[in-house]
Amino acid sequence: MKVRYLFKCENQSSDMTVGNIYEVIGIEADFYRILNDENSPYLYDPKQFEIVESSEPEFWVNEYGDDGERYSYPETWSQPGFFEDFLDNLNQAREEFWKVYKKYYLSG
Repeated sequence: MKVRYLFKCENQSSDMTVGNIYEVIGIEADFYRILNDENSPYLYDPKQFEIVESSEPEFWVNEYGDDGERYSYPETWSQPGFFEDFLDNLNQAREEFWKVYKKYYLSG
């Protein structure tokens, strides 16, 4: 899925470029996980984007929370706490993230 970034929310860092197209690498609690301009996989509100290509990867594992919120990622990324570990700079999570990212998102 590819989206165009439309606007920055109040109190949000400037880590995305308005008008640029980004690939959604996952969905967490209905928010888009996107590799931003600083090469960090953060969550963004879908309202900030326009979908320019709606097809979703076949390798995503889809799950739904108690309130119907959607979680869709490559299997190893869907483990509880995976992105918290990545953002806490734990080497194992960072290595796994980049391995999966290169395999699925850079191979096509």
